[in-house]
Amino acid sequence: MSGANRIPGAGRLTPAKTARFLFDGKSYAALEGDTVASALLANGVHLVGRSFKYHRPRGIVSAGVEEPNALIGVERDAARKQPNVRATVQEVFDGMKAISQNRWPSLAFDVGAVNNLLSPFFAAGFYYKTFMWPKQAWKHVYEPQIRAAAGLGVSPTEDDTDHYSSRYAHCDVLVIGAGVAGLSAALAAARTGARVIICDEQGQVGGALHFDKSVTVNGLEGYTWAQATAAELAEMENVTVLPRTTAFGYYAQNFVGLTERVTEHLAKPDRKLPRERLWQVRAKRVIIATGAIERHMVFANNDRPGIMLASAARTFLNHFGVAIGKKIGVYTANDSAYEAAFDLKRAGITVAAIVDSREKPGEAVLAEARKLGIEVLAGHAVVDTAGKLRVASMSVARNGGGRARSIAIDALLVSAGWTPSVHMFSQSRGKVAYDFESQRFLPGTYAQDCLSVGACNGTNDLQATIEESLAAGELMANASGFAASQKVEVHGSNAFAWTGGMAGAAEGAGPDTTVKAFIDFQNDVCAKDIRLAVREGMHSIEHIKRFTTNGMATDQGKLSNIHGLAIAAETLGREIPKVGLTTFRAPYTPVTFGALINHSRGELFDPTRKTPMHALEEQMGAVFEDVGQWKRAWYYPRAGEDMHQAVNRECKTVRDVAGVFDASTLGKIEVVGPDAAQFLNLIYTNSWDTLKPGRCRYGIMLREDGFIYDDGVVGRMAEDRFHVTTTTGGAARVMNHMEDYLQTEFPHLNVWLTSATEQWAVIAVQGPKAREIIAPLVEGIDLSNEAFPHMSVREGKICGVPTRLFRMSFTGETGFEVNVPADFGPAVWAAIWERAAPMGACAYGTETMHILRAEKGYIIVGQDTDGTVTPDDASLNWAVGKKKPDFVGIRGLRRPDLVADGRKQLVGLLTKDPNVVLEEGAQIVADPNQALPMTMIGHVTSSYWSENCGRSIALALVAGGKAKIGQTLYVPMPDKTIAVEVSDMVFFDKEGGRING
Repeated sequence: MSGANRIPGAGRLTPAKTARFLFDGKSYAALEGDTVASALLANGVHLVGRSFKYHRPRGIVSAGVEEPNALIGVERDAARKQPNVRATVQEVFDGMKAISQNRWPSLAFDVGAVNNLLSPFFAAGFYYKTFMWPKQAWKHVYEPQIRAAAGLGVSPTEDDTDHYSSRYAHCDVLVIGAGVAGLSAALAAARTGARVIICDEQGQVGGALHFDKSVTVNGLEGYTWAQATAAELAEMENVTVLPRTTAFGYYAQNFVGLTERVTEHLAKPDRKLPRERLWQVRAKRVIIATGAIERHMVFANNDRPGIMLASAARTFLNHFGVAIGKKIGVYTANDSAYEAAFDLKRAGITVAAIVDSREKPGEAVLAEARKLGIEVLAGHAVVDTAGKLRVASMSVARNGGGRARSIAIDALLVSAGWTPSVHMFSQSRGKVAYDFESQRFLPGTYAQDCLSVGACNGTNDLQATIEESLAAGELMANASGFAASQKVEVHGSNAFAWTGGMAGAAEGAGPDTTVKAFIDFQNDVCAKDIRLAVREGMHSIEHIKRFTTNGMATDQGKLSNIHGLAIAAETLGREIPKVGLTTFRAPYTPVTFGALINHSRGELFDPTRKTPMHALEEQMGAVFEDVGQWKRAWYYPRAGEDMHQAVNRECKTVRDVAGVFDASTLGKIEVVGPDAAQFLNLIYTNSWDTLKPGRCRYGIMLREDGFIYDDGVVGRMAEDRFHVTTTTGGAARVMNHMEDYLQTEFPHLNVWLTSATEQWAVIAVQGPKAREIIAPLVEGIDLSNEAFPHMSVREGKICGVPTRLFRMSFTGETGFEVNVPADFGPAVWAAIWERAAPMGACAYGTETMHILRAEKGYIIVGQDTDGTVTPDDASLNWAVGKKKPDFVGIRGLRRPDLVADGRKQLVGLLTKDPNVVLEEGAQIVADPNQALPMTMIGHVTSSYWSENCGRSIALALVAGGKAKIGQTLYVPMPDKTIAVEVSDMVFFDKEGGRING
């Protein structure tokens, strides 16, 4: 047997295909295709969890992704555990272990339930007014306890052994949702020849047809038609059908994120298959057919296990063959719940009564209820329920008061009507509009190339939905360049038209401040909490949401948002749209980290980039450091040397002889086109139209606010071609910065940008013997000072391969930067090193490079700047074109606060004790004896021991720094205060003659 509540002959599952699973250690039987929720209900289990705040017993409310209560942990083994899985979505597989959450020591007896008795102390917003005293208790008592109580479920502690995949896809039409609307739209679009992707979050297509057996389409039962249509679509080469696939995010330019659960339902999945697949779909057109979500009724103690949505009970009966109880009550404000009562009655289940808050229910459903002998209490309300771990009775009273009547039940179906699922439309940045006639938010103004159809568009009639969807499918295919050869004919009918509905609190939900009439089940938000928020001064729904946490649980308020909004509007005495609507944000349902990260974990979490010479540098004994994604040679220790000894040797050798440095990581961008110089004039502060081909210039790039964004040397290769270098860390963002301005601000310029960072291997040869080292290897370039002065670039050959040879230096020494195609980098490095080593030169790494540049006062953007430094602050005002009428940041530089006295400026620091090396980031004060807290006037940006200077050196940002040159300032440290003298930024070769050697 697969459960005592399984009705023979009911449902669509095959009794012969069984599975066994554990729930909280107890074994249960299920049928293949069951969800955990349907299998538990089949076995008579309604209690599945505890609420977050009050730890009240909670049961299954829905049959889909909107489920707020039935959150479970699912285990395959010790490594493969996943918390907060919705039991209404997770399909059972043989051997599965499911665990309830948020309870201790057990689900039936939860110590945390004491919170329900203490609920008067846990009113909405209590956390804003408590934990204030004593101050010391926050760190040691309150915060640890709150953090321990926060969250639901237990995170895995072992590495996930499953793998995940990612796929990019393009299509003409993406259809989100595979109910009758989505399938109709997909069919119409597909038959034009358009490339179509249709996805649905359920294991089988059909949407509401899972529960609504009264629907017929083209002469078939609705669900049967849906499966046949999906099979037809799957056979088409131009169509991809994706069941178990949720559209979770709708982004710019019709970019939609999908997650496909590939093996979550399989007992023994093929290890070659991914657990989940992330689809990143770019669609020309999108059709949203996401249906509507049934709302619960808001009344006293409406959260007991056994109380669920009417559509959920129909799903469990008509699809899974499960009766949710033996004596059912119904409480509704909408005709749709009557059909649940009819289906249960025909299946042999006792329906105690239908309680309808309306005085006049729909005539057709009322007549059918009388025909089936079901008592209907129109104009009545359920004002309370009883029962401990499962509902046992409901109290019914006439609207407006009167004596309550107790009716024994073991399940209660509720329906307050249907809320169109506008989440995807809203995520697309579309603006919803409130329809006063139906009292619903519907798609209004569209922001992208999409259309909403069916229930999510507010269309209620079945045939109207089909026709609207067929027209949308054909229209979107036509807009993508495809034409229909013939019309698609689909005809549908259903038993009853649904009318009615209500939003907000029903009878018995207050305004008594003690009644627990739940709106948000997961976060224990009641109607009284919304009213309290209004009394506390919250008048915007966004403020009310945050004060009460309504809609902030894992279900994002799919059931609660409209109720909360209606209660707030009623309390404020305003119309619903005047109160506002909360923002629907991605993801629509929770997405696992595994699906989002897929292969990007472990060594692949952040790609490691290596220069062409990396292997040779390893052979030379280099120690590497991570610089962004790059592995860069840090220093080259010889036998017996520690880092400091190796760096000191490298610094001396470069200045005395020469050094070879791998500079391949520098960003390189090719700027080409007849307007290239004009473009660079606008991007950089310098002037570029005066730069002659074959010459280079140092450039400063600003943001709009006038602060330094990046810097680098730019070489003009031809009248219409520039070789631009950037900082290593800035390569990608500078490329994006340039491209952004080219496309949005300067689209009239005829310019092309190409990232060439990986194209060139760059070998810097610096020092007095640099020319002597490379001269025999270079062909076609005169290396003399007269022919090839500092800040020049030439094209020729080195070691027989093409080169762009730059005469430039970041050390202050005679320097050349050899650019060769990356594939030739190792060979050219080896040839240069073969020349350099016998002369006593060395290979040097980034630490030596940092020291050598600091000795000359050369800045590093991002280290010596902090996003608030202007060219003048960094003593680089000479690099700003004074006669240029415009460039990015020119207006920012003119802001009064950027030219005011007292700004932090970059200066040098010399410690009074030359052997003391300052800590980078250390704060600087003028008076070390001032009272705490001291006034900080700056901080150290770069600090090193300089073997060439025989002392420590440092750069710092100091308020009014240039005016303080020669003055003594102080650097307070935990153990002592260090006296420093403010100096200029050049510590070595102040005359600058060595660079032209």
